Amino acid sequence: MSVEKMTKVEESFQKAMGLKKTVDRWQNSHTHCLWQMALGQRRNPYATLRMQDTMVQELALAKKQLLMVRQAALHQLFEKEHQQYQQELNQMGKAFYVERF
Repeated sequence: MSVEKMTKVEESFQKAMGLKKTVDRWQNSHTHCLWQMALGQRRNPYATLRMQDTMVQELALAKKQLLMVRQAALHQLFEKEHQQYQQELNQMGKAFYVERF
């Protein structure tokens, strides 16, 4: 065989090997994808249960936080009203009775 034919044969062989590697990679990734999907379907109920548990915990913490925020706002409101009443009483020359120890 001539050198030109040998290089053409080698090129076609290299091309065929490249295509075979590409097909093998595609088959491996396809198999891996199918395996992941099957694994995900088996794990899905457990993940849903964990997610629901996490959501319940987050809701409980959110309720606690909301309660604390509302209590703080109410405390500030009462403090502001107390200051206002004290100023009004001072203007009239009166004051709240405060027991001293």
